[in-house]
Amino acid sequence: MNVVNCNGKRLWDSLMQMAKVGATAKGGNCRLALSAEDKAGRELFMDWCRDAGMSLAFDGIGNLFARRPGLDDSLAPVVMGSHLDTQPKGGRFDGIYGVLSGLEVVRCLNELGLETRRPVEIAVWTNEEGARFTPAMFGSAVFTGSLSLQTALDACDASGISVAQELDRTGHVGDLSFQRPFDAYFEAHIEQGPILENKGLPIGVVTGGQAICWLDVQVQGMSAHAGTTPMALRKDALFGVAEMAHGLEALASEFASKGLVTIGQLNIAKSSRNTIASLVDFTVDLRHHDDEQIALMEQQVRERFQRIADDRDLSLRINRHWLSPATPFDVDCVGAVRRAVETLGYPHQDIVSGAGHDAILMARHCPTTMVFIPCVGGLSHNEAEDVIPEDARMGCDVLLNAVIERLER
Repeated sequence: MNVVNCNGKRLWDSLMQMAKVGATAKGGNCRLALSAEDKAGRELFMDWCRDAGMSLAFDGIGNLFARRPGLDDSLAPVVMGSHLDTQPKGGRFDGIYGVLSGLEVVRCLNELGLETRRPVEIAVWTNEEGARFTPAMFGSAVFTGSLSLQTALDACDASGISVAQELDRTGHVGDLSFQRPFDAYFEAHIEQGPILENKGLPIGVVTGGQAICWLDVQVQGMSAHAGTTPMALRKDALFGVAEMAHGLEALASEFASKGLVTIGQLNIAKSSRNTIASLVDFTVDLRHHDDEQIALMEQQVRERFQRIADDRDLSLRINRHWLSPATPFDVDCVGAVRRAVETLGYPHQDIVSGAGHDAILMARHCPTTMVFIPCVGGLSHNEAEDVIPEDARMGCDVLLNAVIERLER
């Protein structure tokens, strides 16, 4: 296939312009979903899309779609996209790179004078981050039918403001249908980890997403005076949790190198300096590339935690909060990305996504894949998140050529 190249400077300038919206003191971004800053970022993007000759529409959960018509506009579109919302102290590229790379692809198609048989769309998914409203990625979840619209609309932030209220306030809501056909979905993204950078590779050909299992754990002991209760007679929930945490880290080594474990949240109920902890809640995040292995990890967690609780005369409750199976991406879409990167001559490797993305949900709806570029230090969800401009350009080149191949099918 004949390769074409994007305008790397224009892409970078767009990224830097978007970074001014909701900019933080330490060089990052704060555009929480459906906030005033998120609305401003979307409207800047919408202005650029209008300049590129695209039409704009929303669906009932606020997902935004910018459309470049095709010669046969009745055909299912090839869609690119990601999100513009960020963490409270997030970076300038997580999600944003995928949206603005999609815009750069459309700008290039316009400059090439390339009329495509199929329409091309850019999707901006609502609330990918889940930082203000939960669950995360509910825009693509509602679109694909894996979450009800009403459940998402009823979700409230910490101040009790609902998604429905904010959609009404922003006006970023419409009647575009859910689950409408897509020919394919491509998402460019920063890796959010250190693998590509450590290997000196600018491109990751993403073959799928790993399985994720979230557990909510509650350990119940008995509160008592810290100065009068002998150690042997205590039912200390926190010391029990500490042993569980140590065992969890040991479990990860048994599933190396693909097994990952994290305790991200821990709360001691009604804690006091001189009172033995009686009730501790914490979260467990399990990840693995293989569904059978993550099921075994969950089983081992349950069995080992229960043994610890029994030995310490503690009560234990474990609830599965969420399970996302391992998701292989479409062979043809992955092949288009691989052919593009090989023809361009860019160093690359296959990689499995360690993070959740809208593409994981979209893979259950239509042929889907992703393109990864490195982020400096493997750092993401951080104001210091950064990418090398040349890597950003190369990733967009790969996206551009893969999408053109798909459009010519």
